[in-house]
Amino acid sequence: MDLNLIGYLLCVWLSSSRVLGGYPIWWSLALGQQYSSLGSQPILCGSIPGLVPKQLRFCRNYIEIMPSVAEGVKLGIQECQHQFRGRRWNCTTIKDNLAIFGPVLDKATRESAFVHAIASAGVAFAVTRSCAEGTSTMCGCDSHHKGPPGEGWKWGGCSEDAEFGVLVSREFADARENRPDARSAMNRHNNEAGRSTILDHMHLRCKCHGLSGSSDFRTLGDYLKDKYDSASEMIVEKHRESRGWVETLRVKYAFFKHPTERDLVYYEGSPNFCEPNSETGSFGTRDRVCNVSSHGIEGCDLLCCGRGHNTRTEKRKEKCHCIFHWCCYVSCQECVRVYDVHTCK
Repeated sequence: MDLNLIGYLLCVWLSSSRVLGGYPIWWSLALGQQYSSLGSQPILCGSIPGLVPKQLRFCRNYIEIMPSVAEGVKLGIQECQHQFRGRRWNCTTIKDNLAIFGPVLDKATRESAFVHAIASAGVAFAVTRSCAEGTSTMCGCDSHHKGPPGEGWKWGGCSEDAEFGVLVSREFADARENRPDARSAMNRHNNEAGRSTILDHMHLRCKCHGLSGSSDFRTLGDYLKDKYDSASEMIVEKHRESRGWVETLRVKYAFFKHPTERDLVYYEGSPNFCEPNSETGSFGTRDRVCNVSSHGIEGCDLLCCGRGHNTRTEKRKEKCHCIFHWCCYVSCQECVRVYDVHTCK
């Protein structure tokens, strides 16, 4: 392993106490042994790290929903890693660390904005899907009929109650964002922007056993990635209220379009993520696979930050010459193909 990377990992571990102060470390519920045992063992709310009192009460009162909350965060992490798979920062998580993204989320950057939005959307999505599948006894189908079902169909079956999923996400994820500072204001805004995608992208889909309102999470991820690319930069303002000094956010460039509740916002710049850096949480891009034929961010020129790239050949066994036989199976031969693999220096 690269010595710089080893040093970085040690620094991340040593600096974790600094990061955890305002970090949503309950996200760690979605990773590791605690997540894998959710389906077979009851959740002990007191064992979930980082819960504020309101979240702890929610967990104890609505314990049967908590596996869906954890599933939603995991869904958000996986979607983040898909959306950023070809970028310098690729949404890497750190194993056995309560701050699962390291110090990256310690700054109020675009990356922090996206992660909060996609995690909140994931919780709302997973809870909504769980209710429609009957996993929880405290929620169920949406009984409101929204529009005509179309010719040849009639209302029936189970529509997904996205509004309940959004409510759970808001009550749980936003519970810790009640501080009068700019970071809490930013997190609340981006959490809500993520949740709004659920309601905005619900659509009616007719099926033989009824009609369902449904949304594909990849569609939501694509939408929020576009919002990441067009996120609004803000500045922090302080003013006194009856409860004391309060920080709010104002758009930095007045001649730009003001962000709506569906836009992502940030107020600190991102590092370039080219080199390992324990302060910023960057792993660097050495040894990352790059696309030699692309001029985009996933291309070797940009992803490798101008350092150049190495090329090696790799043999892969693949199925080939497949034939369908009646009835009913497919037989294939095994072929060895040679590929060029390009990695950053």
